[in-house]
Amino acid sequence: MKKINNISKQVKIFGANYELKVLYRYIKKPNLKLKTNEIEICLPYKFRKIYNNIIIDILLEKMYDEIAKKELEVIMEKVRTTLKFAPEDYKIMKLDKRLAKCLAGRLIINPDIVKYRKEIVEYIIFYEFCLLKVKRHGKKFYEMLKQYMPNYENYEFELIGIQY
Repeated sequence: MKKINNISKQVKIFGANYELKVLYRYIKKPNLKLKTNEIEICLPYKFRKIYNNIIIDILLEKMYDEIAKKELEVIMEKVRTTLKFAPEDYKIMKLDKRLAKCLAGRLIINPDIVKYRKEIVEYIIFYEFCLLKVKRHGKKFYEMLKQYMPNYENYEFELIGIQY
């Protein structure tokens, strides 16, 4: 194993920081390993002299997508059980400048949502479920949200400037 460079970048998963470590090896295709406090990306040795940020970003996007597929089902089930209703369907899909949205009775969730703490993720899912039920950001909507997430305003404060 020969380490050519170490890109210093912080990557977040459920609010925790992971150090990104990029290594070059004699391998055929790139791979990513999630370790305790580190994400290790191994790139083929022949890539050592080219601009690799695009490849690294693609690998990180795939990682977020996989984490979202595994972890969001648990959160969705918790919210379904608590509220006793569910959207027709939900989909994990990359969204521009949004973490989640309702569309025709369906919930679309950006895999980047897993960068935030689990409490924030739960809040966003509760928020979207309530919006599915009530349809508008009125008094009923906020009463329902407060009933299930009494401290929702704290989460809103943390998410200032982020759309969901």
